[in-house]
Amino acid sequence: MERTFFMVKPDAVARAEVGGIVSKVEKAGFKIVAMKMLLVDQKLANEHYEEHTDKPFFEDLVALIASGPSVAMVLEGEDCIKSLRALVGSTNPAEAALGTIRTEFGTDVGRNAVHASDSPESAGREINLFFNKNEIH
Repeated sequence: MERTFFMVKPDAVARAEVGGIVSKVEKAGFKIVAMKMLLVDQKLANEHYEEHTDKPFFEDLVALIASGPSVAMVLEGEDCIKSLRALVGSTNPAEAALGTIRTEFGTDVGRNAVHASDSPESAGREINLFFNKNEIH
């Protein structure tokens, strides 16, 4: 079984959409092996988005993720990185396929409700950033 990192971002948490998003993830067959609500501080936000440091939108990404509570999860399933990315949809909710999380819960490119790891390497790095080994079941 493969594992991946998934996060409900502050914009969706503020709109009380955590339950709907988690329900959609569970109905799609993903197993939640760890989950917690947290405030992402500046240091963690910078580490999480380090691959975007040189991009013009970096500061906006960091500011948004640190703007309020997020819900971080470790999900498990068969080919779950690819499957979850398909369920999440395109970064821009206006371009995401119907039925995806971002179509249903995202409002724009910046406030697109969720983050999902895009590779096994990213998943491992992000899981280790947000969770200690004893938090994962």
